[in-house]
Amino acid sequence: MTQPAPISAPEPAPAKKRSVPLWAQVLVWVGLIALLAVVAVGLRRSQQGTVQVDDKAPDFNLTTFSGYEYNGASQVKLADLKGKIVVVNFWASWCKPCEQEAADLQKAWLAYQPEGDVVLLGVDYVDTEPEARGYLEKFGITYPNGADLGTRISQAFRIKGVPETYFVDRNGVIQYIQVGPFQSVDEIQSVVDSIKAKK
Repeated sequence: MTQPAPISAPEPAPAKKRSVPLWAQVLVWVGLIALLAVVAVGLRRSQQGTVQVDDKAPDFNLTTFSGYEYNGASQVKLADLKGKIVVVNFWASWCKPCEQEAADLQKAWLAYQPEGDVVLLGVDYVDTEPEARGYLEKFGITYPNGADLGTRISQAFRIKGVPETYFVDRNGVIQYIQVGPFQSVDEIQSVVDSIKAKK
């Protein structure tokens, strides 16, 4: 006796593949290209290293904290300070080595401020304004200071950390770079005075 052939269930119809809309494909490709561009810029910057002595200082616009303006202006543009010696100090309230030089930077500012040909600019790196203000008050700092919004200024200088200080001559050229804290006000003044002597 032959057994009847088993009844097989009908094969399910293959699921229709949903095609991704063209606009979504374009969006994905644009996103990937943008991501690759950001990575490429980052790699290029890391290969370039920090700016060097004799390089033109990158121009920047520093928005100062209220009470720390320069000549009453809340925006300080480096290019507008041409003709002056500019000391750009990168610091942060959480940076312990920064505390070692804070009082000396303030003393240097008080020594040069009356002449008006030397400007100190404090650039607060990756910080919060309340913490930064507490630091400035703690060390009695009065020279122009502001936050590095979006780390644009520190990226332009390609700093490695804080504190770092850049001495820019009257023509906008970097003459000296200090990585790490200064040991005394005399050390700061000797650098400034040597740049002043070049005229």
